[in-house]
Amino acid sequence: MEEKIVIIDDDEKLNSLLFDYLSKFHFKVTAFTHPSEGLSALREIQPDLIILDVMLPDKDGFEVCREIRKDNAVPIIMLTARGEVTDRVVGLELGADDYLAKPFEPRELVARIQSILRRSKDKPKREISRCGNLEVDFKRHIAIENGKTLDLTTAEFEILSVFMKNPGVVLNRDTILEKVSGIDWEPYNRSIDVLVSRLRQKLNDSPKAPKYLKTVWGTGYMFIGEETAGEK
Repeated sequence: MEEKIVIIDDDEKLNSLLFDYLSKFHFKVTAFTHPSEGLSALREIQPDLIILDVMLPDKDGFEVCREIRKDNAVPIIMLTARGEVTDRVVGLELGADDYLAKPFEPRELVARIQSILRRSKDKPKREISRCGNLEVDFKRHIAIENGKTLDLTTAEFEILSVFMKNPGVVLNRDTILEKVSGIDWEPYNRSIDVLVSRLRQKLNDSPKAPKYLKTVWGTGYMFIGEETAGEK
């Protein structure tokens, strides 16, 4: 079955080029030049991934990302002509899974798409892991804390999964990036700090008195929760 990709970008020429290029990799591509049209079509299309431009008419990509994340955890790759760190931070805080600065090589975009989709398909050996009041279902991509299902983005769930699978191990930022994305984000290590901060907020986990994620200053982070029995 072809995986479905929705592009929301007002650059018609780029949309046409990406349509032709991504189709060669057996993706079913639908492109929209106006954000409202793209948003309206998401429920019907139910894409496997969205490519979203930051600079859009009427509302920017950040606002569109925010609207998508209200009720949809579909992976989002944001495109920005500027590639500024502040844009990346804002996008990650709103729930984007990856970033690519224009101009870019189409093959790099394909690599990032394939990496994200591959992660979403990978089936871990362990189906469910529990730690105190936190339960993570790797198969269904669901995390529950104190009986409440957490509203996690794809990237947030992936980074939580990395920590849950490596309890008591200090993970530096480069290692986490590699495990989460499979892509070298070396120029932008702060993306991990942003993701961890967002995850802590949703877990109600204080960095000063952590119950799950401990900051190891100068190195990275460590999952300190004690695992309880879970399904294999």
